[in-house]
Amino acid sequence: MDLGLANKSVFVAAASKGLGKASALEFAKEGAMVTIASRSMDQLEQAREEIFALTGREVTIVQMDVMNKDDIRHAIQIAASAGGGLDILVTNAGGPRSGNFADMTDSDWQQGFELSLLSTIRMINESLPYLRLADGGRIVNLASTSIKLPIPGLILSNVFRAGVQSLTKSLAAELAPDGILINTVAPGRIATDRITELDRKRANDRGFSIEEIQAEAAMQIPLGRMGTPEEFAKIVVFYGSFANSYVTGQTLIVDGGMIKAL
Repeated sequence: MDLGLANKSVFVAAASKGLGKASALEFAKEGAMVTIASRSMDQLEQAREEIFALTGREVTIVQMDVMNKDDIRHAIQIAASAGGGLDILVTNAGGPRSGNFADMTDSDWQQGFELSLLSTIRMINESLPYLRLADGGRIVNLASTSIKLPIPGLILSNVFRAGVQSLTKSLAAELAPDGILINTVAPGRIATDRITELDRKRANDRGFSIEEIQAEAAMQIPLGRMGTPEEFAKIVVFYGSFANSYVTGQTLIVDGGMIKAL
């Protein structure tokens, strides 16, 4: 299938590692002009080298803190300049602090909001002028299965990721007249540093080994294993591609069948 991504300009946030980097790599494989952003220039340099080694394609890198609106504006401008415009936006950010409701201060709630929801709003806002000039733009918001089923001990993610899903659904109707499609892709247990970090915390809290926690979790997944970043990224790339011409306002859970909710 031709995804229509050759020489399309793509911006992927939080893409120096994990799901963001995997998504950027898959876009590069499809011939897109990719810009990646992250707080760490060292990790961005490493990601750029890895993507070039695997695809032969150069990617543009730009330092960006998703909680800083000036950084976001600058990064989007860099992506548009490097790609001769902007066709595809992939919003992404690291997960907020773990913990229960009683653990959270006002500052934690504010930080979780800025990290997980306001960053998405700002990235979309800065990208829209460019996407409206494109031949039908695409937006893919990365979230979490917590939008479908709250995850114990992740109250901030549960609340603000749901806000991302609501934003996606609300904007779908507003952006459709401009030919811009917007969707959310929500990972379940995908093998990333974030999942390892959460598993290690659960292991420490329960007095188990991390291997025991991961084996227990795998038993809840019909496919019997965690997903890989590459498997997740392929879905992101399809939703962000021009092979997707009629799906908007939707949320796709990528979880190996883990979430049982309808």
